[in-house]
Amino acid sequence: MGQSRTPVTAALNFIDISKHFGGAHALKRVNFAVNQGLAFGLAGVNGAGKTTLLKCMLDLCSASSGAVEIFGVPATENRARKRLAFLPERFIPPYYQTGRDFLRMMAGLRGDLFDEARARSMFEHLDLDLSALTRPVKTFSKGMTQKLGLASCFLADRELTVLDEPMSGLDPKARAHVKVLLHDLKRRGRTLFFTSHALVDIEETCEQMAVLHGGYLRFVGTPTALRAISGATSLESAFLDLIAAPAAVSA
Repeated sequence: MGQSRTPVTAALNFIDISKHFGGAHALKRVNFAVNQGLAFGLAGVNGAGKTTLLKCMLDLCSASSGAVEIFGVPATENRARKRLAFLPERFIPPYYQTGRDFLRMMAGLRGDLFDEARARSMFEHLDLDLSALTRPVKTFSKGMTQKLGLASCFLADRELTVLDEPMSGLDPKARAHVKVLLHDLKRRGRTLFFTSHALVDIEETCEQMAVLHGGYLRFVGTPTALRAISGATSLESAFLDLIAAPAAVSA
């Protein structure tokens, strides 16, 4: 007889999540899980509910009904978020800090020691000039600011990395550098969950994906499975076919 295996707790579990603002329903009974060690992409048009779902997950707003679990712990408990790093879409660090000041502050908030050598190495991996360590954030371009936020998340090296539109403001060279770091997270068994308007980024990086549209979960499965539903040759075409269809699909 084979030995029984202990079930692995999902990194993220969204359980019947609904969120409404007055009469507007931003999320409508959303259910899906993200297994540990996977790269998972969340796609949807503007206003689909992606950021609202992240806010419910991070306890930045309360769900109207349902629950979110992070590694089996209710997301409403502070300890649930100790195992993740998060970068919001609108990342605005304190303008008066230098890059080094910001990284040191974030390390302290995590209970970590600031490591200058690791910070310099991460800047090089992100193609961020080392002068950003000593320059005030107010002098940064949008792309430099985004790289600083990504550097902080990657330096945290948590079991779960959550990124809301991580490629925002990045040029093609920087996007390529970030994808290398995302693939490194996967190689090391970390869990990655990110939202993106760029379906090519999801297809190149993620084993699994979900599509939100109008607050409803319209698809959960692999990028290949989404293309197969409509027979589309590109993920973009498959996505457009999906959100134009009346019924939700899972694969």
